[in-house]
Amino acid sequence: MLLQKLQKRNLISPPPWLVDNTHYLTMMGSTAYGVSSDKSDVDIYGFCIPKKDMLFPHLRGEIPGFGKQIKPFDQWQEHHINDKDVGKEYDFSIYNIVKYFQLAMDNNPNMIDSLFTPDFCVQHISRIGGMVREQRRLFLHKGCWHKFKGYAYSSLHKCNIKNPKPESKRYKLIEKHGFDSKYAYHVIRLISEVEQILSEGDLDLQRNREQMKAVRRGEMTLEDVQQWFSDKEKSLEKLYNESTLRYSPDEEAIRQLLLNCLEEHYGSLSDSVVNPEQAVQALRDIQAVIEKNRSIL
Repeated sequence: MLLQKLQKRNLISPPPWLVDNTHYLTMMGSTAYGVSSDKSDVDIYGFCIPKKDMLFPHLRGEIPGFGKQIKPFDQWQEHHINDKDVGKEYDFSIYNIVKYFQLAMDNNPNMIDSLFTPDFCVQHISRIGGMVREQRRLFLHKGCWHKFKGYAYSSLHKCNIKNPKPESKRYKLIEKHGFDSKYAYHVIRLISEVEQILSEGDLDLQRNREQMKAVRRGEMTLEDVQQWFSDKEKSLEKLYNESTLRYSPDEEAIRQLLLNCLEEHYGSLSDSVVNPEQAVQALRDIQAVIEKNRSIL
């Protein structure tokens, strides 16, 4: 696995437990979107499952809000990892599975994209990773429109940001095209993605790659991109209302998928999680026994 190889060569320094407990790694960025012209920079996203008492601190006797608190693990990030042997530079973002699920359930574009990358982008996937990827459409709901539109607005604003560092890639793009064409292609990407989600309940990250490539090459002016966005925004408001997607996430189904993943990793969660349905059923069973034996009592 990529993390193991890099760790053995002392190129990365993740928490000691993380590498062996990582269940999903996938390439992101321009490679996943099919617009990469330079394969040397690789963004890697994924999720891991921390040690059990990290997710359930009561197992180590910790009382939330009282005394010394051990800092919870949310994610590990390490950037600009230069692997000279293969001529690649990696940026890693590996999330605690709980945070990953929450962000995906909130339809954070990066998390959603990481679940829908092409198969060739997946660098590592365990049985648990497969369980999540197979159920990835479960995370999609109409809330995607608000999230993706917000990110698109942000990218559109950044197209006009002036005075980047002279040695940066963005400076060269602005000098060449008069605006940051990389942020402009993200506007096209985000809106195209959310259109797919609302209309189909599915996502192909590379479907619109030719238009995205054209934008990166500066074949659309910033005014063209702004007009395209304005037109799409109007049509997608209508599509939002007509879409058959759920308005909000099926939190109970996603929670059950999360519990299934944790049980696959840890074994039984009986000492960690209270299942309300099981508790209610236990009370019903007790009541049934009492009713059955009422005459004896």
